[in-house]
Amino acid sequence: MSDAQFPGVDFTVPQTARIWNYWLGGKDHVEVDRRVGDEILQVIPDMAQMARSTRAFLVRAVRHLAGEAGVRQFLDIGTGLPTADNTHEVAQSVAPDAKIVYVDNDPLVLAHAWALLTSSPEGTTTYIDADLRQPEKIIEEARKTLDFDQPIALMLMGILGHIVDDGEAVSIVRRLIDALPSGSYLAVYDATNVLRPETAEAIEIWNRSAEPPYVLRTPDQIAEFFTGLELVEPGIVSCPLWRPVDEGTEPIDEFGGVGRKP
Repeated sequence: MSDAQFPGVDFTVPQTARIWNYWLGGKDHVEVDRRVGDEILQVIPDMAQMARSTRAFLVRAVRHLAGEAGVRQFLDIGTGLPTADNTHEVAQSVAPDAKIVYVDNDPLVLAHAWALLTSSPEGTTTYIDADLRQPEKIIEEARKTLDFDQPIALMLMGILGHIVDDGEAVSIVRRLIDALPSGSYLAVYDATNVLRPETAEAIEIWNRSAEPPYVLRTPDQIAEFFTGLELVEPGIVSCPLWRPVDEGTEPIDEFGGVGRKP
């Protein structure tokens, strides 16, 4: 990859989407991303497994929403670089007619999204170039694809930690939820440091080296995003413990949940 291939992308600064792509076993990363990724792995050796655990949480949440909950529309903000088991792939494997709108503002993510995030023939997959801090723009653009008279699943997976101000993060979520109809859902996960103190050290490395910055929140702070919603069992828990497929799953410092708008 090079600046000439992807105008507007700075490959000299480590970037969130590319580091996560590295941990998830993807190919869309460069040396500066791997360097920071490896530095964090020295502090948390199983960070790559944690990345895969959060992706597995997304898969289980989407399967529940498209299956048991019957949702056919997904608004996934903070898409990241396409890897395996993307939201549209999981949703359309359950409901081929599902519609998915991805949102991100990274030029590299945008370039890959148009090439790789393709839809089933029955469904729809599209992409919005916007920042999470622009909830009104996101809703306006999403209306071109999604029916806001029918339930929508809002996916905010590992993205809210990049809104470092707590009040701003809660406000953004509330403005997005307020635009959704009754019967819609919110799915969230984000990082904490309630289980392993070294998580805070890893975040310090991240914020010293990579963009954009990230803040840790407690499970109670993550629960605030679900105020006014009906939490789906088992509530706000470590991601591997949310409706696990395998017994004996170990918790990690990534907590999340799913809630329904009454």
